[in-house]
Amino acid sequence: MSGSRATAATTTPRSAEPPRGLAVAYSGGRDSTALLHATLVAARETGLAVHALHVHHGLSAHADAWLAHCEAQCRRWARRGLPVAFHSVRVQLACRPGDSLEAVARTARYAALRTLAVEQGVALVLLAHHQRDQAETLLLQALRGGGVAGLAGMPHTIERDGIRWQRPWLDHGSDEIAAYVRRHRLKHIEDDSNADPRYARNRLRLQVWPALHAAFGDAESALADSAAWAQEAAACLRELALLDLGEHADQPQLPLAPLFALSAERRLNALRHWLRGRLGEAPPASLLARWRTELRLRGSARWPVEGGELRSHRGVLRHVPGSSSAIETVAREAGLSIARPGRYALPGWGGVLQVRAVDTGGVPLAWLGQLELRPRRGGERFQAGIGRPPRSLKKQFQAGGLAAWERAGPLVYSGGQLVFVPGLGLDARVIGLPGQALVTLDWQATDMAGRGG
Repeated sequence: MSGSRATAATTTPRSAEPPRGLAVAYSGGRDSTALLHATLVAARETGLAVHALHVHHGLSAHADAWLAHCEAQCRRWARRGLPVAFHSVRVQLACRPGDSLEAVARTARYAALRTLAVEQGVALVLLAHHQRDQAETLLLQALRGGGVAGLAGMPHTIERDGIRWQRPWLDHGSDEIAAYVRRHRLKHIEDDSNADPRYARNRLRLQVWPALHAAFGDAESALADSAAWAQEAAACLRELALLDLGEHADQPQLPLAPLFALSAERRLNALRHWLRGRLGEAPPASLLARWRTELRLRGSARWPVEGGELRSHRGVLRHVPGSSSAIETVAREAGLSIARPGRYALPGWGGVLQVRAVDTGGVPLAWLGQLELRPRRGGERFQAGIGRPPRSLKKQFQAGGLAAWERAGPLVYSGGQLVFVPGLGLDARVIGLPGQALVTLDWQATDMAGRGG
């Protein structure tokens, strides 16, 4: 929720300790108006406080008028003795190139609703989605190539970030809600953006649904039933994935050997569940398709994902947060002067050089006053220990079983002599004698440097 600003628009007196109750997401449209009114009528008999939560997106020229309408409506209901308190928040949407405005607005809306609910001390928010919404969601997911989880549509109840989101009308048809609005003569707003064909749901609702309903009169309930079946199947797949993942279900590292004993379909199901736990959202279908052919029990591989990457090495799959894409836009440092132990950031190389004082086995600090930082060019030779012959870096990396990303970082030279290699350590030819001021070097890539060390 970028640049949000809350407005205090309450129709009941505020006390130091806000009343406990529940909340209703209230846009002012037909469905949310009907849900809020029905909730208030039921709550009046129980003494339960109801909080109407309104999000001002600023996307429409009428957004201010909608906010005023919702606040005025709640004020009128409060005067009639209905237990309602109105709260609103303004959000500013930040869309990057390629972003879906629908998705950005939806994410911002739920974040804003959660903030308002927490501020009022409630943990239950009611949403006005109904059977037609569920049917449309299933169709949209099918048209986008969604899997079982996508075809499951919207759940009746879900807990996320300490808030329970509930859709009490998900089994009720849109005609029932329209009839309720007419019976109680409820005033509501009409969102002009609902006629905008740029949005996929609008195209489905305006161009496809009328023909579908004319050909199949029970399409709404039939598709909603299919979503319910998909929800059951998705729940079974989650349970199966948890069994297959075992103790590693919530871990950032996943051993692959047990999964490769499973069928390909069952293995991908477990991987999909594990990765969703790492990313907070379903992994893209393109990644799962690549995994079918590229994921191996042996060897090394890496795949970019949102906000980081996945790395497979030595039979272990790891999720590494932090993207390396920005590193390439920064010029690499060609030199470095080290006068004392400490951490030396090298953003151009994508990491930090850690310098620590040691009593033995280190390079003399005097050697590090004027260092050269070079990439691998081929032909470099590294001596892994005193008395051992120098060997090519390629053979040393292979002997150490280092993956490609463990070899990243600068080769450190002093006076033309190789001093340090990321992943291998100090060259034995620069090890100083005890009694000198000695230090050792350690390379931490950017995605690891931010986690201590």
